[in-house]
Amino acid sequence: MSDYIAGKALRKLQLGTKVERATATLPQTTAAAIFNILGGRVAITRIVGEVTVILGAVGNMSLEGNPTTGTMVPLCAVVAAGTKEAGTLLGITGTFADAMLAANAGALEAQVHSVVLPVGVIDLRLSGSSTGSVKWTVFYIPIDDGAYVTAA
Repeated sequence: MSDYIAGKALRKLQLGTKVERATATLPQTTAAAIFNILGGRVAITRIVGEVTVILGAVGNMSLEGNPTTGTMVPLCAVVAAGTKEAGTLLGITGTFADAMLAANAGALEAQVHSVVLPVGVIDLRLSGSSTGSVKWTVFYIPIDDGAYVTAA
């Protein structure tokens, strides 16, 4: 087994550093930061949300890159995300024009393209206000020395 790479090491080699954000209630008819990008640019290789408490009629949902300097950029087009069951997985393809992925509990397509973001935050935006809770995980590779991501 000397050629075997343990799961954690293999995951880091393939996807980069993992940051988890504990489950939290949703922003209400607004955007709210879910991750902070600090110290420089990073390449987001994967971002995955998991509904932990069934979503009410939240309306449209999307993710945005909100830089400290510059203009907000949608990381995906909106998806109608109302009444998603617990266990539903959320993500993006990495193509800004594609709708947010919101597969029912069981499976999610993997992110195809990395997304390069500068210092700032990743926001979750909802068009409605309702109940529900989502936990988020992001994987990233620093582009600039000293760049890192934290949960917001």
